[in-house]
Amino acid sequence: MTQVAIVILNYNGEELLKKFLPSVLKFSSGLKIIVADNNSSDSSVDFLDKEFPQVEVIRIPSNLGYCGGYNYALSRVEAKYYVLLNSDVEVTENWIDPVISVLENDVSVGAAQPKILSYADKTSFEYAGAAGGFIDTLGYPFCRGRIFNSLEKDNHQYDDCLPIFWATGACLFIRSDLFNKMGGFDEDFFAHMEEIDLCWKLKRAGYSIFYQGASTIYHVGGGTLAATSPRKTYFNFRNGLSLIYKHHSFGQLLWKLPFRFLLDWLAAFKFLWAGTASSSLAILKAHINFVITFPHEIKKRRLLKNQIPGFEVNRKYRGLIIFDYYFRNRRNFENLKW
Repeated sequence: MTQVAIVILNYNGEELLKKFLPSVLKFSSGLKIIVADNNSSDSSVDFLDKEFPQVEVIRIPSNLGYCGGYNYALSRVEAKYYVLLNSDVEVTENWIDPVISVLENDVSVGAAQPKILSYADKTSFEYAGAAGGFIDTLGYPFCRGRIFNSLEKDNHQYDDCLPIFWATGACLFIRSDLFNKMGGFDEDFFAHMEEIDLCWKLKRAGYSIFYQGASTIYHVGGGTLAATSPRKTYFNFRNGLSLIYKHHSFGQLLWKLPFRFLLDWLAAFKFLWAGTASSSLAILKAHINFVITFPHEIKKRRLLKNQIPGFEVNRKYRGLIIFDYYFRNRRNFENLKW
């Protein structure tokens, strides 16, 4: 069994592979590197066969999205640790060992991530993960180094190694046995917030998630869906509702779910006021889908509760990040009151 397998999910990303795969090969010597192709319609696979024959290719018969694509590919990979790496990432020297060491030194650590900086501005943190993910009491995610769309500069304030709530799917280090034990990603999510769901399951099962600031990568971001895409808005809001429904107790849901619906509608009106009616409509569609599929959500929640009893987990921000951000002007992680 290979110790570490780096698995890159690709969909029509030939240009990204040309640009970023060389850095992965350069700084991951001796490791198994796999590209899982999500039934691309471009010439990605032909390009890999010709230019990078040392890279193993797993051909997925249809585009299964981020969740389904990785579930399909990783079921065919034997390794102690999986590294799920986005195709739009430039890695750096010694990016693997510090994070793997965290997992090797403590069997209770289920998953981890490196420092995520922006490829476009390498002095700033990047949206998807930054210096480790957290979540507030209503299930809104944020990061050290990134709260909503406010990105901090990297002044080495987060060069530490510490527990977090969730690790980014852009560069997720995870024990293979735990990935499989947790059932992989929830394929209903398709893309966006699935890594938070998986990390939440790990935490409920008693494992911790870590950030290792001694490892750095640079992420372009928006490779799956652009930040302004209504489809991304749809997945974020739909998956956000599914997330809190799966992972909160009935007593908490009695007030959190209605409150979350209310805040979502305020966001929809904000989008409408800003002239982005398509994003407002995406929120409406997300809510309709959640209501229509609610019997399925009940079943998933029940199955998860039977598998992992209990709901309380640590490293959750007890405040309301929306209130702190918009009304208290707390735009940096270090300004939050834990």
